Amino acid sequence: MSDIPPPYIGRSLRRREDRRLLTGQGQFIADLVLPRMLHAVLVRSPLAHARIRGVDLSRARAAPGVVDALNGADLLQLLPPVPEGQISVPRKWATAIQHKFLNPQQPLLAHDKVRHVGEAIAIIAAESRNHAEDAAELVTWDLEELPAVIDPEAALRPNSPIVHDRLETNLIGEFSVGRGDPDGAMAGAPHRLKRRFYHHRYAAVPMECRGVVSAYDARTDSATIWSSTQVVHWVRREAAALLGLPEARVRCIALDVGGGFGGKGHVYPEDLLITFLAHRLGRPVRWIEERREHLMSATHSRDQLHDVEIGFDNDGRILAIRDDYLVDCGAWNPIGSGVAYNTAVHLTGPYKIENLAASGKIAVTNKVPNAPYRGAGRPEAAFAMERAVDLVARTLGLESAEVRRRNMIRADEMPYRVGIPYRDGEPIVYDSGDYPGALQKALDAIGGVEAFRRRQTEVRGEGRYLGLGIGCYIEGTGVGPFESAFVRIDPSGKVYVTCGAAPQGQGMETIFAQIVADLWKVKPEDVVLSFADTASIAIGFGTMASRSTVTASAAMHQASAKLRDKVFAIAANVLECSPADLELREGGVGVVGVPGATLSLIKIAQAARPGWENPRPPRVEAGLEEIAYWQPPTVTWSYAVHAAIVEIDRDTGRVAVQNYAVAHDCGVVVNPLLVEGQIMGGAVQGLGGILGEAIAYDANGQLLSGSLMDYALPIAADIPPMAIVHQHSPSPLNPLGVKGVGEGGAVAPPVTVANAVCDALAPFGIEINATPVRPEEIVRFLRSR
Repeated sequence: MSDIPPPYIGRSLRRREDRRLLTGQGQFIADLVLPRMLHAVLVRSPLAHARIRGVDLSRARAAPGVVDALNGADLLQLLPPVPEGQISVPRKWATAIQHKFLNPQQPLLAHDKVRHVGEAIAIIAAESRNHAEDAAELVTWDLEELPAVIDPEAALRPNSPIVHDRLETNLIGEFSVGRGDPDGAMAGAPHRLKRRFYHHRYAAVPMECRGVVSAYDARTDSATIWSSTQVVHWVRREAAALLGLPEARVRCIALDVGGGFGGKGHVYPEDLLITFLAHRLGRPVRWIEERREHLMSATHSRDQLHDVEIGFDNDGRILAIRDDYLVDCGAWNPIGSGVAYNTAVHLTGPYKIENLAASGKIAVTNKVPNAPYRGAGRPEAAFAMERAVDLVARTLGLESAEVRRRNMIRADEMPYRVGIPYRDGEPIVYDSGDYPGALQKALDAIGGVEAFRRRQTEVRGEGRYLGLGIGCYIEGTGVGPFESAFVRIDPSGKVYVTCGAAPQGQGMETIFAQIVADLWKVKPEDVVLSFADTASIAIGFGTMASRSTVTASAAMHQASAKLRDKVFAIAANVLECSPADLELREGGVGVVGVPGATLSLIKIAQAARPGWENPRPPRVEAGLEEIAYWQPPTVTWSYAVHAAIVEIDRDTGRVAVQNYAVAHDCGVVVNPLLVEGQIMGGAVQGLGGILGEAIAYDANGQLLSGSLMDYALPIAADIPPMAIVHQHSPSPLNPLGVKGVGEGGAVAPPVTVANAVCDALAPFGIEINATPVRPEEIVRFLRSR
């Protein structure tokens, strides 16, 4: 037997951060208390669309405990306008894709118009939260109500009210992308069908709402920001620009963050407003978002309308697809084209479709802004594509699984060139995978199609309606432009690592400890990690888009490789051998084939210190630390197949998910336990999205789902038995062969359940082409038949 211990990558180690979090020793933004701290409350618009004639703060300013109160007009006198645009598109993408984008920038406080219910119009800072809330009740406003724009299709009609007057249009984005000859292929197709699909609006709704604390130090002319964010470096950059400070004088820290899922993945006005107030007042200021406030001001997601035409032959092979879709981005568009274009490039999924035409439009309305939430445009694409595939199967009288199998890209065709650019501008190439294999594994995990069909027929005679649904997707993960990592061998012999990632519950402390442990042949407990602090690493990107395991691990690998050369040079000098004769061993460096000739990392770190007495070789600088910036060539491609069995209660319309299976491939699996947790958590969010969660507005733009009594999150009793099956197709695009996994679980459940419901109700000819699936609509459909 070998004395070499097995690698830590691939082991289901328990999350080492859980002891802190589960025993109440975590520190979240609301736990942070600073001396002389003020408390801020935002006054938010009760109207969806109105011209601001005035916001009177005189009574609020005179209220007990109030230190400051500002409205939008005040802020215009104190600060320059917020610069236009937070994210620009890559030049390579811009030259390849026909597009037009307008990007109105949200002010820190509304000053000319309010554009959605919940938009902030004033801020109160007081000695306590109660003082601030009492003062907020004294604020009065003069708002000239304007017609609300709620329907994105109506927003694009010539007679629609305009949300942003200076733009003179509600169309703020459009683009088109395609390949092949979709018009010719469609015209020659033996069969064609058209459908309209709608994926409704819902939101991330993390356990912890947003929050910001900021403090200004006049002695050093520096600001510190604590934010419940996924992007500390982005917050620092925007705050430094706002305050006119060097970035080195601004520090942003994310403490323990209770979920983000994309909803905390960009800079919000509150991040900057609280920082400005702390700088202005010379005292720490804290703002903690309440749940009702969260639902009316933190970004929502989804909300897309698709008009799809698909051409296919007698065998069910798809010859062409055309998709013209409309994105309702709400009043503002925080991240530009990202979500909308994501939908286009993920539309064809795992299928070989040679002819494609996709065009997207982005419309502003008087709703909360739309931004990424777990999946970020992919669930909408999967819903349109996978419903269309089921309709092809139904039209031809074929099994939907067989139609999928006939259209899937085979494993021997990998890597597969898709023929359109990803949002980084690089040509899309599916790097590795076995899509038909995943389909078969998912079906096997729920008992197989044939066995299900027999059971379905048997129980139908008893008046019970079972359905089988399938949902497939692919996911571009690990997108650039870069991620950073810093690695240091500490004098204690432990390996210190920090990077630009910002965790919100994914288990990064565990998985990166496993990765670094293997890189340095140490134990995970000998790896010291620091995240989400701009003081620990000057340049970073952040955590979103299923990217951190891919990009941060590659940066750690890159930095470690550079540092290892230095470690070997010092060790070779001490051991009087060539660096080529050395290898890493547990906690040190040794001569290959000589078990006793080992130098610990502690001794190597001592030798690396500056000073004449340390045996450091010439031309090797003192210190044992390196930094690296991994710039991925393009994205890696994860994928999965979901399958569900549901039963429909004919009397109530209730959908019960009896069984659920996922066959997933994220390349090399660092920690199977954590990967399964990511997949299962995402799937639960996707099930919540199709069966309960929905953001609702009335015709006047009033939010009807402003509490968790009205916004129906899934509970434990709603979750079906779930089987998760792994496939392993390592990516050739990064050193570890990993692919992203964070978002994927949420992509397929909506369409998987919708397909299952349609399968159950097939005898009635019912189609579910819009989400969510509502029991009352099922009952209405059945009664109409």
